[in-house]
Amino acid sequence: MSTKTLRREDVELLAPAGDWDCMRAAVANGADAIFFGVEKFNARARANNFLMAELPEIMSFLHSYGVKGFLTFNILVFENELEDAKELIDACIDAGVDAVIVQDLGLVKMIREISPDFPIHGSTQMTITSPEAVEFTKPWGMERVVLGRENNLKQIQKIGEQAKLPMEVFVHGALCVSYSGQCLTSEMWGGRSANRGECAQACRLPYDLMVDGEQKPMGDVAYLLSPKDLAAIDLMPELIEAGVTSFKIEGRLKSPEYVANVVSKYRKAIDRYFEGDDTKPSKEEMRELQQSFSRGFTHGFLEGTNNKKLVDGTFPKSRGVYVGRVEKILRDGVVCKIEAPLKRGDGIVFDAGDPTKTEEGGRIYDLRRKGVKLEGEADEGWIVDIVPGRSDVDLRKVHVGDRIWKTNDPALDKRLRQTFETDKPYRVFPVHVRAFGHAGGLLTTIWTDVQKGTMVQVDSELELEVAKKRPMDYALLEEQFGRLGGTVFQLEKLDVDLQGDVIVPMRELNSIRRRAVELLAGERPKPPVYVKRAVDVFGDAAPRSASPVARGEAKLTALCRSLPQVEAALEAGIEFIYADFEFIKQFKEAVELVHAAGKRIALVTPRIHMPIENGIHKNILRLQPDAVLVRNTGALYFYLRERMQNPDAKHPQLIGDFSLNIANHKAVDLFLEAGCDIVTPSYDLNIQQMVDLLERSNTSRMEIVIHQHLPMFHTEHCVYCTFLSEGTDYTNCGRPCEAHRVSLQDRIGMSHPVRVDEGCRNTVYNAIEQSGAEYLTNFMDLGVSHYRVEFLEETKEQVHEVIDLYNRALRGEISGTQVWKTLKATNQLGVTRGQLVK
Repeated sequence: MSTKTLRREDVELLAPAGDWDCMRAAVANGADAIFFGVEKFNARARANNFLMAELPEIMSFLHSYGVKGFLTFNILVFENELEDAKELIDACIDAGVDAVIVQDLGLVKMIREISPDFPIHGSTQMTITSPEAVEFTKPWGMERVVLGRENNLKQIQKIGEQAKLPMEVFVHGALCVSYSGQCLTSEMWGGRSANRGECAQACRLPYDLMVDGEQKPMGDVAYLLSPKDLAAIDLMPELIEAGVTSFKIEGRLKSPEYVANVVSKYRKAIDRYFEGDDTKPSKEEMRELQQSFSRGFTHGFLEGTNNKKLVDGTFPKSRGVYVGRVEKILRDGVVCKIEAPLKRGDGIVFDAGDPTKTEEGGRIYDLRRKGVKLEGEADEGWIVDIVPGRSDVDLRKVHVGDRIWKTNDPALDKRLRQTFETDKPYRVFPVHVRAFGHAGGLLTTIWTDVQKGTMVQVDSELELEVAKKRPMDYALLEEQFGRLGGTVFQLEKLDVDLQGDVIVPMRELNSIRRRAVELLAGERPKPPVYVKRAVDVFGDAAPRSASPVARGEAKLTALCRSLPQVEAALEAGIEFIYADFEFIKQFKEAVELVHAAGKRIALVTPRIHMPIENGIHKNILRLQPDAVLVRNTGALYFYLRERMQNPDAKHPQLIGDFSLNIANHKAVDLFLEAGCDIVTPSYDLNIQQMVDLLERSNTSRMEIVIHQHLPMFHTEHCVYCTFLSEGTDYTNCGRPCEAHRVSLQDRIGMSHPVRVDEGCRNTVYNAIEQSGAEYLTNFMDLGVSHYRVEFLEETKEQVHEVIDLYNRALRGEISGTQVWKTLKATNQLGVTRGQLVK
């Protein structure tokens, strides 16, 4: 949609709701749409969530206020869950849900089998960051895409102009340091997958920075992956002009006060823009936003990458509003020159710089200025004595220099609650009424709900009579029909066309008004009607006809991250090698090396595809690899388009990698039908889920990664630039990644390597290798003949050893258990069975 034609009604403010109070808070404070989850299949498993049985009630409530409701279905769906997923989609269609927000493309395929017109929104978990990624979704008729939080304003505008699909963008709330849909940390460390709504927030934990094997002193900076919170309220004009049509507030785990606060502020910001008012949010508005929840505010990546501004590093949790530092400790309180207003009853915490320890905090009992007790609010810039409640704070544990944060403002919370804890309607809608008639006939009234577009006719039950004294006139009808208090309507326009001096009893006018309101109100909650077809979710599953793979027939491939590893893999007899290098300038030598040996090579794309990054893929094609390992839908679309535009040219085989998040047979089919030659299942699958998938899929066109260091975080935030450079991004960082090797050491002493890709994005790999060797027999029995081992920092000798062990297992000479035990014994860090065991 062209930004020049954007009108107020084209722009949507989208609010979160984790429970009924949050939903009411959002509606009362001006949200145009709400996103919410039910008890299963959503990316906030820890939220209260609603029940599927409540869907009709939820949608009736929202639609009565002219608000849309989007159900979050933004997780991967496993094979044994497809029936339940269909049940939920059927319930959404019946209840008139306005759209489902979906991550799993297999689920998208199933929804389209059920209904050709039920609206689907592509979740940010789809990692859509380029026009090509949007184009890939179009065959399935998706109505909108939620862009990655890493897209900047210029990229957003470019995506909108090229792809021409409505765009939804996050504008406020917590930031994931990893690309959504590409974080496997919780899965790796705790079996709690972020792709399943169970994120354990490993990014909020402290890490030590290890540089070339030595710990780098970082002072009080320990939270190296914990971003500040997004607050783009002052960028609303730029976002609207970039073509964004839906502004999304994060926070389904937040309180109703948070929802009321943030929604009301962004409502004002959007309205100001369309009223031609370029006033920026006030300092007080920003403080109130911080008060509800804040780890410190940032524009994220909207103005481009600035690694120095994204992460503070000194604390991982909400702090609220900064008040100042302790200047002096008194017998009953502290002295502080305050930088934000304070009053009795406010909550405060004293921050000594180590959030892992218990912090002193509580309510303010008294405030004094120049020894005089204050009854009202202490203003910014005043020097005051802050007296906490006697039992709240142990002043012996407070130090001069400690930061003070206002963590709670009861007066603000009360004001916010009053917006939705009310018996009055949250909104009223304009009604137009036309009244006409003549003596001897009925008084006919036509009532139009302007916002909804519905029209009802209500006639008087008694005929109009000739008035003997005071005939009905415009003023009388305006007064009687305008008595709409307590309803969701207000009289905006009245047309009266009465012939002669006529009248009906007053009770008739009241009856007309009541019946009209009842009819109009009954129309508002009516759900949209969608096509719904009966579908057998397994009707398209591949028949179980794959023959077991005989010992010695399975093929082992190797993914290498350095030229010496490529050499070692060739020496070990590997026929098919993947080159996944930090810098693509090394690809040429790898291709020449492998082709000179008479073997086949696949070059690996970056995990992310941004606008104007097609040059990387053109370079890959110029090198004429035998295959390309494709890691995102944007790149996949690029290569498929090349095939279509040059049908006579020789094109590489396309192999879809784990990051496409293939978790069910429908996703397998979708990517194979789209043009992939081989696909790799998601790392989110445990052994039973993997077996379930393989039993219903074409296993002859699948490859399983059987050994690797799991890529946990994949992030636009560059650890090298942030902590080893004075620069802010790749243009001025001096590229410390070329001179140093960095890892992040966790609380138990494991060092997780951090690697950089061609787009200067970081991947944090698990310190411990993982192996699925014990399940080789299961997979071979199901017809899988392609297995991949992935290397990270292994020496040539280690590459030889790993390849030899897996080849022996594939030939049936040793068991998978022996592989695992041998690697555990010979590798200093050991090997975990990884995500395949649960």
